[in-house]
Amino acid sequence: MRRIGLAAFAAACAALIGPGLAARDDPRATTVANGLAAISDPELARADYVEHCAGCHGVQGISAPAKLPELRGRVGYMMCTPATRAYLLRLPNIAKSRLSDNQQLADMLNFMIFGIGGQSVLPGTRPFTASEVAHERKFALTSASLVTERKRHVETAIRECGAPATFRDFYQPR
Repeated sequence: MRRIGLAAFAAACAALIGPGLAARDDPRATTVANGLAAISDPELARADYVEHCAGCHGVQGISAPAKLPELRGRVGYMMCTPATRAYLLRLPNIAKSRLSDNQQLADMLNFMIFGIGGQSVLPGTRPFTASEVAHERKFALTSASLVTERKRHVETAIRECGAPATFRDFYQPR
């Protein structure tokens, strides 16, 4: 796949991320920019997110009133340990996604993490790769384990990664 419209894509994502990440000397902004730059086809990644995820999680990552976790400004915390990263890839709708191309799925997830979750991405966070996606898809979670697994990984993100205590809630306090 080729890189297309990266400058326009980065500008659109910057609007989602917010003004706090605009400074070039901000390590978080650099990490977000690097994560977005890793996306092979930014337009396809965004379209895939809209088609496969936005119906439940919202186009901008705000899922309320659905009883699903908000992604905007939050999902990046789940990238801070190998176990929390793997959890995201093992979610049934990710691991069993109709997107069979692992690079395409990695790109969509990187759009979600770095484009929508931008404020919550810790400096130095690495983007997902096709090989990481391919490996973790083999270990898909079942719906029976989702609640327990989410609670466990959210607690890890709070304890080890600086996620706020409100990360336990499905939604950002408004």
